[in-house]
Amino acid sequence: MVSKRVKVINPLGLHMRPAQLLVAEMARYDSDVTILFEGKTIDARNIMGLMASCVQMDSEIEICCEGPQEAEALKAAVRLVESGLGDL
Repeated sequence: MVSKRVKVINPLGLHMRPAQLLVAEMARYDSDVTILFEGKTIDARNIMGLMASCVQMDSEIEICCEGPQEAEALKAAVRLVESGLGDL
């Protein structure tokens, strides 16, 4: 398992469009991807779970990946979050 803590920088947090971008990207990898936020574990392939998590701008999340493509999945997820999830 690999993981990394990142800060959400897009102004509206994980609303519908950024959550959909993350879900679509994570579906490409043969690994389990979860996000840890305020004591909750959220499946990064579940758009409703992501939106219900209420991750806002400046929130710190931990992205965890486990499986055959865990390193690639983590790199892609971190890149998306650090780029503003399409909002910047």
